[in-house]
Amino acid sequence: MRKNNSTYSIPTIIAIVMMFFSMGATAQILNQPEAAPNPNLGSGFPWTAACASASFNEYFVNFTWNFPLVESDNEFILELSDSNGNFGDPEELARVSDKNTDFDFDFEFTVPNDARGENYRLRVRSTNPSKTSPPSVPYPMYFVDFATPLRISQDGNGTLPDGGEIQQCDGGSITLATHNIPNASTYQYNWYRSSTLLGEKSNQLTVSTPGMYYVELDYGSICTGSANTSSNIIEVLTGSSLGVAIAGSSTVDLCIGDPYTLTANLDGSGLTYTWYKDGSIISGPTVEGNTLNINTSSSGFEGNYEVEIEGAGACTERSSSVTVQNLGSVSATLQNEENIVLLPGQDETLSVTTNAVSPTFQWFKDGAALSGETSSSLTINDVGVYFARVTETAGSCVTSAPVDSESTTVVSPNSFEFTIDFVGGYVECVDSNATIGIATIDAIGSSGVRTDVTSALENSFAYQWSYNGSPLAGETSRTLTITDNVNNGAYTLNGTLSSFNASSNSLNVRLATNETLALTSDGTVLCPDGSSLTITTSRDLSGETFQWLKDGSSFDTSSTALTVTESGTYQLSVDTNDCPLVSNEITVIPFDESLLVLDSPENIIIIEGETETVTASGAQSYEWFDENNTLLSSQDSFSFNAEGQYLLTADFGNCSVSRVITVSFRDTFAIPNVITANGDGINDLWVLPNTFSRDPQVLVTIFDERGKEVFSQTNYENNWPESTTPFSQQNMIFYYRLTREGKNLRQGTITVIR
Repeated sequence: MRKNNSTYSIPTIIAIVMMFFSMGATAQILNQPEAAPNPNLGSGFPWTAACASASFNEYFVNFTWNFPLVESDNEFILELSDSNGNFGDPEELARVSDKNTDFDFDFEFTVPNDARGENYRLRVRSTNPSKTSPPSVPYPMYFVDFATPLRISQDGNGTLPDGGEIQQCDGGSITLATHNIPNASTYQYNWYRSSTLLGEKSNQLTVSTPGMYYVELDYGSICTGSANTSSNIIEVLTGSSLGVAIAGSSTVDLCIGDPYTLTANLDGSGLTYTWYKDGSIISGPTVEGNTLNINTSSSGFEGNYEVEIEGAGACTERSSSVTVQNLGSVSATLQNEENIVLLPGQDETLSVTTNAVSPTFQWFKDGAALSGETSSSLTINDVGVYFARVTETAGSCVTSAPVDSESTTVVSPNSFEFTIDFVGGYVECVDSNATIGIATIDAIGSSGVRTDVTSALENSFAYQWSYNGSPLAGETSRTLTITDNVNNGAYTLNGTLSSFNASSNSLNVRLATNETLALTSDGTVLCPDGSSLTITTSRDLSGETFQWLKDGSSFDTSSTALTVTESGTYQLSVDTNDCPLVSNEITVIPFDESLLVLDSPENIIIIEGETETVTASGAQSYEWFDENNTLLSSQDSFSFNAEGQYLLTADFGNCSVSRVITVSFRDTFAIPNVITANGDGINDLWVLPNTFSRDPQVLVTIFDERGKEVFSQTNYENNWPESTTPFSQQNMIFYYRLTREGKNLRQGTITVIR
């Protein structure tokens, strides 16, 4: 039935509990923690919200608790809920061990760096005995880690608009976004339009209505203003698109010296024009400057031209481009690589292309013209620097200025060197496969100059992969894929070309194992009776190198099974082929009696003949017993219809909690004001209703007519007057007072008739 190894019977447990209460004792009560003033600030007012930062993070809460004393090794722990007030995974803020005789003291704590919310709650937990206070009222709590003005721009591009204005054209929309805050998506924001708060809470806002916009970080109802994060203001204006364009053809062919004017299709209306060539401003902005004269006598006049307009009521708008071509401009393009490696006995053909109508060619080597080499191609078998010179001799725009092609350097190597690397993404000891391959082939000249010849020669070499210094049979491709962690180690690549032998760097491959390391535990909750849990694995750890981890730190390297006596998160790490094999996590938490919740008080009063149902929740199983240790029910609820004391035991895995339920019938009579103490057995005693009798917290005091106290007792047993109580008169008046913890409950008179 029960799992706490107690040898006491159910009636004995009830008797001990009742004896404890009859002696006036109570269990410890941990009261709700409350915000307290900061003594270091000289203020007598408690905080109402925690607006912490790197420059200030010092807060206090007051905590009280009631007699009897806790155990000498007890610790009081201040815990914080999540931002919604839930304690599923509380965060420890402070812990004290020297307050076990102090019933009223303050905790000092700092606000966690990730705190952001309006409904944080605090609670206090004791370790011996294991009890938990009610949670505090909710508090706004923020760590203000960004406390400088925000900056907003269009699409968050980082460019503040001229004059703080952005134009919105033809009923469209634009997006404003922050651009100077790290991890922008982790915060909430308050956006404003002309000082009116909007509903958007992200770091960007799509705007379709004109107005003045700004944003601030949302640090809640109290902390927001103290952070001073209000951004710059951007005014969004509206305008219309006029459809600007450059008149004429989209392509214009000109010879050097030809006059030509570009003209915008819009004129007048006070518009301002800015002209661009290849994306850069070349003229303007100029009011009514809708034309641009092209100076074809200067070199470089060819390019892409655009015009941009702006003005009152008009959107800033740029035209499509017009391409102006120089018919007298000759091009000469070399078709070969910049760097060519020429092996002994080989030759290479160079070629050049041109747009000239009637070109002539002249090849050069090391700056000197090669006699007789006047075609568009050249066959070479010697090192040097080569280029071709092209001259136009005919066409509509004949020019005598020759044009040189790009140069190519031809080298003869002394040796080659490989560089190998991982192909694609690879994370050491995380990925279960990896591909490695040739990254660079360098030709090394006689002077030590390195030339990248990868694209030219990567298909020319014969390859051989090696593992830990030994060739791998059949592995002769440019890439190699490793799929098993038993092959972790050092890889190199060798290659041959003609009489050359090349070798690579060494690349260390460490793949994760595809095994699964599983941990199991006989429980995850530590009971308050000092019992332990055992964590085991099915893997045979004999001869293995391993370590047990608690909260990420190694603490045991020898136990094949782990005995756990402390809460925390546990894992096992086993070394496998140079990489650790890490198990699943097992989180062990301390038991909390407050997990058992009853939907009614433990002392219930019912009307005789009626039924009261009590429902328990939070545990895995339940058992209800009467005073004779008879099992009444194994359900989560029980219906009471008779007076008495009942025991509920609730199991939480290895732990159990017991609660005593006392059922009394509701009083059907009032406090009597007349008794007949004549010894006939009828109305001889002053009998109080159950509400006040036999209650260790209710004090019954009786005074005679002169005000002298004649009786005083808690836990009143309906036993006044005793048979030996003297009465000097036939009829006497007495006064009574009923109090609980100094508070007056009832008072009145008692007439005793003899």
